[in-house]
Amino acid sequence: MLGTGWLDSRAGGSPAFYGICFLLAGTVCALWVRPADLATAPVAAPIAFAVGAVPLVDAGGGAGSRVMGLVTLLSLNAGWLYAGTLLTALVALGRRIALVRRRKQARLRRLQRQRPSRPPRSPRCSPAQQARSRR
Repeated sequence: MLGTGWLDSRAGGSPAFYGICFLLAGTVCALWVRPADLATAPVAAPIAFAVGAVPLVDAGGGAGSRVMGLVTLLSLNAGWLYAGTLLTALVALGRRIALVRRRKQARLRRLQRQRPSRPPRSPRCSPAQQARSRR
């Protein structure tokens, strides 16, 4: 997003271009992230949006002016920010649900393979075991 923000600032600073790129980047990252990191994907999206917005801010009067410009830019583009974060969260949630279902089905298949065709006999009931014992 930082690269996209830099390119957008060089091209004139279109909020729609940056927002659409954020939607695409959030979706791609939610599809690409490791299964262990699915919970953090929606959290990282707003951070990436804010970092990428830094080059879009005009640096007129110093640090305070830059921070105020960043806050203004984030508030004016909150729709893109919320939409991208929601889209990222929905894609990550869908992947998480599919992952849990696959694990559950694999566990059920593994249990069905391990289950014997007839119930196991205890050693007390087995004729071979009774012949060995001399009680």
